[in-house]
Amino acid sequence: MYERRSYGFEVRAQEEDAGSVITGSPVVYESRTDLGWFDEIIRTGALNNADLSDVRFLVNHDLSRIPLARCRGKGGTMQIAVSAKGMDVRVELDTEGNVDAKALYSAVKRGDISGMSFMFRIDGEEWKNLDSDHPTRIITEIGAVLEVSAVTFPAYEATEISARARDAPQDAKAALDAARRANGANLDDKALLELIKLKALYGGM
Repeated sequence: MYERRSYGFEVRAQEEDAGSVITGSPVVYESRTDLGWFDEIIRTGALNNADLSDVRFLVNHDLSRIPLARCRGKGGTMQIAVSAKGMDVRVELDTEGNVDAKALYSAVKRGDISGMSFMFRIDGEEWKNLDSDHPTRIITEIGAVLEVSAVTFPAYEATEISARARDAPQDAKAALDAARRANGANLDDKALLELIKLKALYGGM
């Protein structure tokens, strides 16, 4: 079960010996993001045990298109580095043999695409101020990262449509409602509510 997050952190295009390269930061620790129904923070170290063994690089999370790069362990056409600040990526694009890669590189270089996003699985989370109108969700552990994307709309806002989906505000509300119910439930009820939350968030993924 995976979620998506989009950020407005800079993506850069540059020519290197390896060819056309773009770099960026799809995950930044301790950055508060407003998902409409609640704020969310990814804690420092949340990626420490994450599965990064096979991560694709896409545009706008379009899983139907051929990946423009791929990280497979320490090899591949995308390199991933986890630091004290979060995650950085370096993507080698085949701008000569792939028209989509060429178009993306041009868009990043011109500043038409300026953000990055990632799809990930949450293995640990905490909630604060659940009884308030706008609580905070703290992600303490990311279990795996499935893909990283360059995105047209980098910063999610409750009044706009982001790379997540048109129903993102409803998804966020479903997660919040499930967390509030689980907060006062017994152990068996919490397991059931977690399943309900996942179905609401991912539509049966």
